[in-house]
Amino acid sequence: MAAAPHLTLADVREAAARLEGVAHRTPVLTSRTLDSLVGAEVFIKAENFQRIGAFKFRGAYNAIAQLPPEQLAKGVAAYSSGNHAQATALAARELGTHAVILMPEDAPRSKREATLGYGAEVVTYDRYTEDRTALGHALAEDRGLALIPPYDHPHVMAGQGTAALELLQETGPLDALVVPVGGGGLIAGSATAATALHPGIRIVGVEPEAGDDTRRSLAAGARVTVPVPRTIADGQALATPGELTFPVNQRLVDAIALVTDAEIVTAMRFAFERLKIVLEPSGATPLAALLAGRVDRLPRRVGLIASGGNIDTARFTALVGG
Repeated sequence: MAAAPHLTLADVREAAARLEGVAHRTPVLTSRTLDSLVGAEVFIKAENFQRIGAFKFRGAYNAIAQLPPEQLAKGVAAYSSGNHAQATALAARELGTHAVILMPEDAPRSKREATLGYGAEVVTYDRYTEDRTALGHALAEDRGLALIPPYDHPHVMAGQGTAALELLQETGPLDALVVPVGGGGLIAGSATAATALHPGIRIVGVEPEAGDDTRRSLAAGARVTVPVPRTIADGQALATPGELTFPVNQRLVDAIALVTDAEIVTAMRFAFERLKIVLEPSGATPLAALLAGRVDRLPRRVGLIASGGNIDTARFTALVGG
């Protein structure tokens, strides 16, 4: 296993300064109805209002902005099921370079079209039979591009952590922070910031029940690989925790809650009907965990990162309209 990056609150604060005036400072939402249902005061960091519709812009921009000019001139590459693809494409455009993105063939159409719309080139692969990490490294090497991974990069992790930094700046101390877990970059950066600011805070990750690779890995004390999960939470359909993110999360994450696809749909519907926001399945998993009572020993003041809202009308209607 690679050594864990020396990720600190200072790194997250530097990322926040780099993102100032570029990324949106997304709103923090509250709901008395939600508080009553779950028995806690809940503060929702609405990253569905971030540029490209998800938190991923924070990490991609922070990483690309630190590349030397000669590498920016050559371009960047990334692999992603959708949100990091869009984030890298937009960040590259903002910083005057171009991006080549490796996306699974079954990535949501809206995410692929948005990635193309930001000016990136898209190359596809089969997520169930091919190794995207190996393909991504080969693509970057062949074309002389800087590879910007979706989570396994200290600058990406620091950028993602700015979501939690902003949340805590607005709310003050929280008793717990509930964060979706895919590759682990968002929770690693968020936990780094949150535990440094408030050492007593409890960090809870949420995974889809079908893809509990981080939960199993934390229990085993080492990275565990599961079959590629088939879940509506496509942004969390990973088989193995990140090589760099996992050691950080081993130190800082207190628990992992699991949610079913049905519970995710219930949370998406609640967000739409009661909070008046649209969440994609992966963005709704922390809310699903609270509504379904999946977080043990829920404390009084809870922060929640709703990580994204990239879902097209047809899929959203198909999922929540039943």
